[in-house]
Amino acid sequence: MSEPHPYAGLRPELILDAVESCGMRCDGRLLALNSYENRVWQIGIEDAAPVIAKFYRPARWTDAQILEEHGFARELAQAEVPVVAPLELAGATLHAHRGFRFALYPRRGGRAPELEDPEVLEWIGRFLGRIHTVGRAKDFSHRPALDIESLGVEPREFLLGIGFLPPDLVDPYRSVSVMAIETVRAAFSRAGEVRQLRLHGDCHAGNILWTDDGPHFVDLDDARTGPAVQDLWMLLSGDRAAVSRQLSDVLAGYEDFAEFDTRELQLVEALRTLRIMHYAAWLARRWDDPAFPCAFPWFNTQRYWEEHILQLREQIAAMSEPPLPLLY
Repeated sequence: MSEPHPYAGLRPELILDAVESCGMRCDGRLLALNSYENRVWQIGIEDAAPVIAKFYRPARWTDAQILEEHGFARELAQAEVPVVAPLELAGATLHAHRGFRFALYPRRGGRAPELEDPEVLEWIGRFLGRIHTVGRAKDFSHRPALDIESLGVEPREFLLGIGFLPPDLVDPYRSVSVMAIETVRAAFSRAGEVRQLRLHGDCHAGNILWTDDGPHFVDLDDARTGPAVQDLWMLLSGDRAAVSRQLSDVLAGYEDFAEFDTRELQLVEALRTLRIMHYAAWLARRWDDPAFPCAFPWFNTQRYWEEHILQLREQIAAMSEPPLPLLY
């Protein structure tokens, strides 16, 4: 008999009971929000604004790692950086109810940022510079570092060990993934000893909400220690010329508040490669979660793995190109 899914017992009545255990009175409104790694709901509160309840995936992070994420978010908020930090209730930001750990957040609205607009990119860059200024002030003690072993080597070994790959693609994947990791190592070697700091870690457009007052940043669940460029490259898209223009716009704002080490430009495609490899393994690890086959029906098909191998080959070529030129 298979193990029950970690979220199998997370029913609406438990969610509402958990929120009320923090001293709030729910009005019964409960809206599931788009989240897969964790489970997130908007909860209606009597005579008050709704709150966002985030239930952490069991066994992913330790309490100390979650509290370190919360502490970083609250540091940023205290520095007047627009980050949505967890609410502190009865002296705590991390709560537990019937075996589930959760945090409550204020609801913040917004729309997707227009990343094709140079002024928007510069504005985001200024706030990223401020995030990294706070991030450099001290180190994480419990949260992991962004490294080749955990984001490249381990995901590769996991995928080869569980038998997800179609038999005819095992050898092609084995060889291209080895070459990809070797090329990533070469890129890190060229960059040298770049500074490591506390990062947002997953700074893509979906984690930035835009209002008329500018951006605010959400979801520090993947906060890690790593090079500054990790929080920049996911904002970039298009061909090489477009990416150079976008990065230049971001850095025009970023460097108002923080110095950027241009050696880190050697890492853009290497970090993208690690994310591609980690993402494939992440989907495979979560495939027993009923939400994942529904949300990612294209995963674990012959076509998916063929395209994944092709993508890694393309990344090997991209990592061999000179670093992106800046246009400012």
